[in-house]
This record gives sequence, C-alpha cells and structure tokens, in this order.
Amino acid sequence: MKYQILIAALVIIAASCSTPEKPKEMVIGPSSPKIENGVLTPEVLWSFGRLGETAISPNGSLAAYTVSYYSIEQNKSNSDLFIMNIDGSNKKQLTSTSAHEFNPAWINDSKIAFISTEGETAQIWTINADGSDQQKVSSYESDINGFQISPKGDKILFFSEVKIDKNTADIYPDLPKSSGMMINDLMYRHWDSWEDGYYSHIFVADFNNGMVTNINDIMPNEPYDSPLKPFGGSEEIAWAPNGKEIAYTCKKNTGKEYAFSTNSDIYLYNIENKEVKNLTEGMKGYDKAPVFSPDGSKMAWLSMERAGFEADKDRLFILDIATGQKTYMTPDFDYSVSNIQWTEDGNSIFLIVGINATYQVYKMDIATKELVAITKGNHDYHSVQIAGNMLIGDKVSITKPAEIYSINPNTGDETEISSINKDILDKLTMPTVEQRWIKSTDGKMVHNWIILPPNFDKSKKYPTILYCEGGPQSAVSQFWSYRWNFSIMASNGYVIVAPSRRGTLTFGQSWTDQISKDHGGQEMKDLLASIDEVSKEPWVDKEHLGAVGASYGGYTVFWLAGNHNKRFKAFIAHCGVFNSEMEYLTTEEMFFDEWEMGGAPWDANNAVAQKSFAHSPHKYVKNWDTPILVIHGGKDFRIPYTQGMAAFNTAQMLGIPSKFLFFPDESHWVLKPQNGILWQREFKGWLDKWLKEK
Repeated sequence: MKYQILIAALVIIAASCSTPEKPKEMVIGPSSPKIENGVLTPEVLWSFGRLGETAISPNGSLAAYTVSYYSIEQNKSNSDLFIMNIDGSNKKQLTSTSAHEFNPAWINDSKIAFISTEGETAQIWTINADGSDQQKVSSYESDINGFQISPKGDKILFFSEVKIDKNTADIYPDLPKSSGMMINDLMYRHWDSWEDGYYSHIFVADFNNGMVTNINDIMPNEPYDSPLKPFGGSEEIAWAPNGKEIAYTCKKNTGKEYAFSTNSDIYLYNIENKEVKNLTEGMKGYDKAPVFSPDGSKMAWLSMERAGFEADKDRLFILDIATGQKTYMTPDFDYSVSNIQWTEDGNSIFLIVGINATYQVYKMDIATKELVAITKGNHDYHSVQIAGNMLIGDKVSITKPAEIYSINPNTGDETEISSINKDILDKLTMPTVEQRWIKSTDGKMVHNWIILPPNFDKSKKYPTILYCEGGPQSAVSQFWSYRWNFSIMASNGYVIVAPSRRGTLTFGQSWTDQISKDHGGQEMKDLLASIDEVSKEPWVDKEHLGAVGASYGGYTVFWLAGNHNKRFKAFIAHCGVFNSEMEYLTTEEMFFDEWEMGGAPWDANNAVAQKSFAHSPHKYVKNWDTPILVIHGGKDFRIPYTQGMAAFNTAQMLGIPSKFLFFPDESHWVLKPQNGILWQREFKGWLDKWLKEK
C-alpha cells in the first residue's frame, strides 16, 4: 500500500512540473577563425563555407545557391539557401536554420522550391525570392532526397527510399529485435551501408496550388535504384520538355550480376500510359545523365563502351527520339565529357572536359561536332549552367575552395560572383603552384604539380612529400579537398610533388588504360621518376622525403614501402589495399577488381591475373624498413578496414615504427569535423616527427 501512495505522490509532483522545452539547436554560420602569420591550419580549413548547388532563375537574372558551414565544437554542419544577381550583387540569405537546405529549384522567376531536413523527415518547401512566405509543400512518409519540377510546372518528380525486399523481422516476426541479416547473394553492402531491402525509387506527383499531391511510384515493386548508388543524384533523371515523359538512369539487375556489372541504361517512362522503354539497350557499359534538347526531339547522354570498366571514356551520345538513331558525338575527342547543357536553340551543347590536369568549360557545335574550349587556366570547373547570354559555373583550384563564377561564352572571361570565403582567404598566405613535365623510364612525359610552401625561399631546403593518387583512375587536377589538401600540406612546411602517373584521368583514354592489369608496374616508375627528378633541386631536402596516399594511393604507399630502395623516411597510407587477393574477395563493386586485376586469384592458368596479384603490396613486406602511419575507417566497405589492420599489424610484428589511426564511424572518407581535424593533426605530426630535423 505504501508503494502505491508513493507512486501516486510522484505522479502528482510530475504533473505539477512543466515539461522542459527541447533546447533549440544552434544555427551554424560563418566564423572568424584565428589565423596566425597567414598560415592555413586544420581549424581554418574547417571554417570555410562550402558551396553546394546552384540554380539559375528562368529569366537568367538570379542565382540561388546553398552553402554549408561547420561547427567544430558541435561536430556538425548545417546548410542554408542564398540568392544573388548573376553579377554577384544584392546577396541575400533566405533561410537560417539548424537543418540542411538543399536542391534549390525555381518554380518561376520569383519563387524557389528546395528540400529541408527541418522536422522529422526531409521534405519539399517553397520560399519567395525576397525571403517571404516560407512553407512546407510535401508531406511524404519518408525522406525526399531530390526532386525536379516539370517544364510546365504542374508536376514534380522526386526520389525516395522504398522497402521492396523482406528483412529478418518480416520473415521471423517473433524476433523483431534480432540484428541478424540473412544473406544469400552478392552486393549485400555498398560503400558504407548494408543492404536493408530499401531502394531509391522515382515518384511523380501533381504540383498544383503550391502543394505536392497524388504521388505515384514509377518503379513499383522493382528491386533497383534510381539514381544509381552510391553517388548518383538528380543529374541522372530528366523531364522531357512536353512534361509527359521522364528519362532515368538505372542498373536493372541484382545480386551477383549487379556486383559484377556496370551496365546501367536509360529508361523512358510515359506518365500517361505508364509504359517503360529502354533507350540504350545493347550498350553494355555505364549509360547515364540524360538531357533532352529544348524542343524534345533529341536526348544527349553519357556512355561508356566497355562493360565492367568504371573508368572508360565518358562519350557524348545523342538520340533522335523519332527515329531511334544514336550518334556518337566525340569519336575523335580522346577526353571524357560531363555536365551536358543544351543551348536554347538546340544547336550547341556546353560541357565540362577534363584535360591536362584541369577541368574546363567547352562548347560543341551539334552539326559539325566541333569542340571549342571556353575557359583556360589552372582550375577545375565542377559545373556550368546557362544564364541568358552568360554562363554560371563553380570552380576550385589547389589554393582556393569552390566559388561561383560568371563566364562570358564568347571571350572566356571569368568573374567571381559569390565570394563566400573572401574574408578568410584575404588573411591567408597560400602556397605557390607550378607545373612541370618529367620524363619517365619509358621516355613518356609525366605531368606534375609542384606545390611550394607559402613564402617559399629557394635558398632553403624543404622536406618533400610525394603524393600518390588514388582511383587508380582519377585526376591529379586542381582539386580542393578537405583532407588531401595540397595547400595545407605545403603550409605545414613541405614541398609537394603530385604526378599524374599512368592511369590518371585528363590525359586521354590511352594514358588512363595503361594502369589496368599493371598495378605495381609503370605507374610506380612514373612516381619514382618524378620524385627523383624534383629531388635534384637545391631546395629539396632529399634526405627527408615522404610518400602519402589514399585508396589506390594507399596501395601505392604499401607497395613503395617494400620497393623504394631507401628513398623515403616516412609513409602515410589512408584506406589502402594491402592484400590484393583479400581485396578481390571482400570489396563490394566486384566488377572493379575483376577488370583491374584481369581475373580471379585462384585462376592459375590466367597469366594476366597471376601477374597482377603477384604485385600485391603484402608480397614485399620483407623489405619494409620505414616508419608508417596507417589510417582507415570502420564503415569503409569499398576497401574493408581489415586491410589497414593487416598493414599495421605487419609493421608492428616487423618492429617498424608505426601507428594506426582508426575511425569506427567513418567510411572511405573522413566527414565529421573533429575527426577531420584529428586526421590533419596526426598527418602533420607523423610527417614532422620523421621528416623534420630535431
């Protein structure tokens, strides 16, 4: 009885107390980091505003864009929506929340739609261009991850996750708390996520009176993703100008077939009769990124020719909708293209092209197939859009994060219009970047970026780092990274040597192809030839050289550790492949290693595969003699973290000075602010310990 009285009293007390309100999350915005002597530090790096997406108003006069800001203390970020005239004037912040606003899209010249994570799920909101009348217009049951408004403005498509496959709780409803996963086919995890029975589907809905209604899944019951995972987005889906059809990218296979295939196709869905047609049937490589011409008579897209090869040339194709005729537009152009933008008259297309370690804006004449460069210089353009008689693009360089630029398509003149990070950049002394062509062992010339420390003094000697690119097919371009950032490496007092060794992009497909089935071959000679040549400079301290790299760059570091002939005094490998045979068996996109290695390790009669696996870094550990820092993420399913463990354990057993920096909650990348700063501090600390004189 006394316990009942006590409980009753507690209930009365609780009822008399007001429930405390949930504290409002702090909005993260621009910061003023402490900058000493103009030096770029990890804390300053994480203070930059990060440009997101940009959308141009229908009349071409306004640009809406998003910017993310990070809080080191809160270990998180939020992104907000901004607007400005396309000449950069009259900038205005439209939203200010602790959530993420993204995917801006113009409804008309005075109203913008966007996605916000404000609330329980990510939904579509609208706001006037003057910042007034912000309201939520969708109430879908799950997160909306991206959307596009139809050309007539009366419909909307969006993509969201849908449960298709049964999970353990469905099969055994009396075990709802079981964490067990029953797996009977391949591709059961991807990048950083386990397969959970959910797939990204495209939905089409009415968009009338500012509200999203009458929602329909255009891929009902299909166990496929569109956009493609893990990195696909709205660029893989397109409205036809008549508003009655949707073209979308999808790889319609599952399990083992999915894991070993790059055969995505472009499908055309008819909204009225719900019929679906494969527009690229028989084309066995990646087909993606459809874009209709303004009159709807043609569709351009990107296509790779070779099945199973993710780094094949991205070719530009155009389909005649009426006849079905496909035209290969870039047969005589040996570079990949991206970011298709039709001109209003349908006679030309603007593109982004990777060429000679940069990414430039190009224009193609449809009739003649002639390609002309619009921009030039040491930079990377990520995207370009048409805004009236001007172009709007976002670009970066080794010494500058992304900003929005206006481009005169006739002269190529560029003007920065966003200036998101001007206040911080004005206080920094950034490195100097030079380029050099160096002859490799086979007589071929290898492009190198040489990044010199701020206030470089050629009368001094500097410890020097060889940067080993990942991929293996990726570009050593003018990229700006928040981990592998050349500017902060050089600001730490190092010369950086960054070669575009065999296999890298932007030097033609033949150059890219030369690394496949030759891992540990000519590309290693290219790297060593580059560092050997630069080491002849009087300002290089060749007694204090290091080598660093991530992913395939980590493979490279592990391989060099057993083959460098005492050139280097320190190594850092991030998420690298140590044992190629185990990598072949445990990665998720299995087409990658099948292509790169030329086959399976157990196929004794496959001379190509046997040669490839013979170069696995773990085969050379008997030669290891140099301090090494190994970094890996626990959620890295592309290169499982046991690869890093194996390398570190080996170094420990061999008595090699070594350290293992492990992030249980990170994947192939390090994305959280405090983890990112820890990464930078350990990176610098390790190199300083072994490469700088005491």
